[in-house]
Amino acid sequence: MVEVSQPGERGVDDAVLDAARDCVLAYGVRRTTLTDVARRAGVSRMTVYRRWPDVQSLIGDLMSREWHQVLMEAADDGRAGSARSRLVSRVVAVARVLRSHPLLCKIRDVDPEVLLPYLLDRRGNGQDEMLRFLVAALVDGHEDGSVRADDAEVLARMVYLTTQSFVLSLRTVADDVPVAEFDRELARLVDGYLRPD
Repeated sequence: MVEVSQPGERGVDDAVLDAARDCVLAYGVRRTTLTDVARRAGVSRMTVYRRWPDVQSLIGDLMSREWHQVLMEAADDGRAGSARSRLVSRVVAVARVLRSHPLLCKIRDVDPEVLLPYLLDRRGNGQDEMLRFLVAALVDGHEDGSVRADDAEVLARMVYLTTQSFVLSLRTVADDVPVAEFDRELARLVDGYLRPD
């Protein structure tokens, strides 16, 4: 986990995370070393080691940052409509971007074991952030009456699990079906699940 940065250190952290992303895209996670990252970032190895004790913690923070950026880029653009319709649009947009995200694709294709703990054992910071976003959006939906009045925490986890399968498992069933069809079906699934009775 990254330490809380002092003023001015955020630039170093970002440079290191950018270098880590470049290394993973070039070599994969297993072949990335903290020394490679430090060299690419133009900082000393100790600068990297003080912030991240190992490649796993660095990659965890890199994934959290990348998924945060995806979530922010798919932010509500001020469109009119119910909280539910805005949430459905954002969920589909995030799934679409993540499905083709270069970092996620590289890890999935070259080092899939990196993802296994986040699929089978525990959540990472990026997953926690996505769940918090979903809960907040669902509470907004409760307030405007567009989302059924069930526990937002439970609803968020169901939407998350459904969307995760559309991101990580789509290739296994896509065959000749255009990806846009799956996006439409994800929207229909999430919208129908959340619609008030």
